[in-house]
Amino acid sequence: MDRFITEAVIETAADDLRRRFSLFPEVGIILGSGLSAVAGAVEAEAVIPYPDIPHFPRATVEGHAGQLVVGHLEGRPVMVMQGRAHYYEGYSMAQITLPVRVMQALGVKVLIVTNAAGGLNPSFRPGDVMLIRDHINLIGMAGLSPLRGPNLDRFGPRFPDMSCAYDPDLRTMARAVAQEAGIPVHEGVYICLAGPSFETPADIRFLRLIGADAVGMSTVPEVTVARHGGMRVLGLSGISNVAAAEGENVASHEEVLEAGRVLAPRLETIIRGVLRGL
Repeated sequence: MDRFITEAVIETAADDLRRRFSLFPEVGIILGSGLSAVAGAVEAEAVIPYPDIPHFPRATVEGHAGQLVVGHLEGRPVMVMQGRAHYYEGYSMAQITLPVRVMQALGVKVLIVTNAAGGLNPSFRPGDVMLIRDHINLIGMAGLSPLRGPNLDRFGPRFPDMSCAYDPDLRTMARAVAQEAGIPVHEGVYICLAGPSFETPADIRFLRLIGADAVGMSTVPEVTVARHGGMRVLGLSGISNVAAAEGENVASHEEVLEAGRVLAPRLETIIRGVLRGL
């Protein structure tokens, strides 16, 4: 059974955080698998483990530090999630997106969401960055939506528009920063699966056929909630491996974490540049 998130739960978490720092965050950043090092660039006012925040889901997967870093980056007040919780860890969709609701309650208007993803597009290489142009909400189509249940009218409408989920101006800014820094960058479509198993060769052929360029197990629920609440969104996928349609490659989480060592500085460069340009 789904566990819905109420406004009271959101406000309890938001009130707790208001007591822990004095700044008013403008930008939220979610760091995916192996990308937690980006948080080290923040001039932190507060570092708060998720278990210390009421109702926050804990991150249990290796490569997700599981703490909130609040401070300044490139002069902007930011809230950085150093790791995230996933649906496959046993939470409901509403629970894994609670942090985005809390950001909205605290006044955050821009969300930068990152992930480590498998490359479906044959032109991608490990270490490349993909700017997410659009997504395929495969698990949401099957009924697993974070918006299921009573609508939170305070945040957005019952039927939010998703025709422009990823802000084109933020994407243009990110592309310019990447090109200036010499970072290999693509634009494409991200597809979210429930996980936690990696894809079979037949899965990969199907995902390519329906138009996906990269695949992962996160991001789409968070973006859905962000857009419901009117946030502008920039999505960045770090390509950790290239999926093989015939099963020649064996995927592993260790491979994802190793790729993060290359991807983290590249994503930090892009995020810093976007923050400067806001």
